[in-house]
Formats: sequence, C-alpha cells, structure tokens
Amino acid sequence: MAAGSYYKKIFNLSGSLSAFVLGMVIGICGNVLWLLLLLVFLITSFGATKYRFEWKKAEGFQEGTRGERSWRNVFANGAIPALIALASFAADWADPEGSLFPKNIASYLFVSAIAVAASDTAASEIGIIDPRVYMITTFERVKRGVDGGVSLTGQLAAFVAAAYTSVIAYVVFAFLDESLLADPFTMFIPMLCGFLGCQIDSVIGATWERRGRVGKLSNNFLSIAAGTLVAFALTLF
Repeated sequence: MAAGSYYKKIFNLSGSLSAFVLGMVIGICGNVLWLLLLLVFLITSFGATKYRFEWKKAEGFQEGTRGERSWRNVFANGAIPALIALASFAADWADPEGSLFPKNIASYLFVSAIAVAASDTAASEIGIIDPRVYMITTFERVKRGVDGGVSLTGQLAAFVAAAYTSVIAYVVFAFLDESLLADPFTMFIPMLCGFLGCQIDSVIGATWERRGRVGKLSNNFLSIAAGTLVAFALTLF
C-alpha cells in the first residue's frame, strides 16, 4: 500500500514511509479489517484530491505539487486511528476477556475517526469548486479557500463521505467478522460523528486557525479527536 501510494503520487517519500508505519501499527495492534477500511479511505481521498485537479492547481488550491501528501498529513489524519489501535492492543494484553476496552467499542471509535477524516477531505477537495462560500460562524459570504468557509457542495460531499465510510465499514465488519460490529446502528454513529467532526474542523478554522493559534494539520487532528470523543460518548448510551 505504501509503495503503491508513492508510485501513484498519493504520498511523497516521507508520507509513504509514515503511512507504512501507521499501517503496520493499525494492522498488527488493531485488526486487519481496520487496515482494509484505511485502504478504502486512501483510495477515495485520492479520488477527491484528483477531482478537477488542474483547475485547483491553476487557482493555487492544490495539495503539494501533484496532490501528494507528506508525513505531516499522514500523522494529522492517522494518529487518532493508530492511537485507538494501540489502546485496543494494550487493553487486550492487560485484560484478555476484553472488558477493559471491548473490541466493538474500539471499532466504533476507529470507524468514526476515519469517517471524520474522509468527510473533511471530501469537503475540502470537492467543496472548493463551489463559488458560493459562507463563514460557518457568521454565514457571511467569503472567498473560496478561506479558513472556516463552507458551501452546499462541500457539505453534501462531507455527508456522503461520512455515510459511505460508515456503510462500507458495516458491510466489511458484519460479513467478515460479525463479532466486531453486529447491528445496523453501527452505521449511524460514525456517520453522525464523521459529519459532525467536519463541522468542528470548520469552526476551528473560523476561530483558532484564522487567529494563527493552530495550523491546518493541527486542526485536522483536533477535529478527528473531537469526532471520536463524541462517538465514545454515544457508545456509552
């Protein structure tokens, strides 16, 4: 996966090496099905990045020189899923019966984290084509690319990305390992938290990021963490 990503210019060299490390952590410490879901996210994010790429490049909205990501992007989007995998592994080692951090709860959180990342990527890469952009905190009209700006196209793309991530996760987990995620309600927590995390990203962008308190990648990390925490709160009920 890492070598193919480098060859296809999804990642630069540092991004590919970082993706390899995080992929190994998730596949070994978490579950190989989680790694499969990560692959789906990688492919769809690549598709969103390449969508009307020449126009994005001409307007200065592209990521990297050819849409490739670096190690900073990898860790900003993959650190929370990797931490969930590590926590699940540590809990299994400390408590083999699985009562400390049940695998189904860990899976909810993992899928939710990926859903936030997918939702935010789709909103950014596809929503940028919409010229009607509004500040999420004031609803005032702003230019494309402004931190905290949202559009109808971006919101639709964000919801679709969160939804298909959740549906794919349910299908994969339910049919290949029913013990992980066993009921259709599984789809709705990550779907909700994925879309909500994208909105949190925009709010942080409109406030802290515009004031220089955080950068784009720090925002990604914080919004994924926030969406995952909401998912954890929902699993308690």
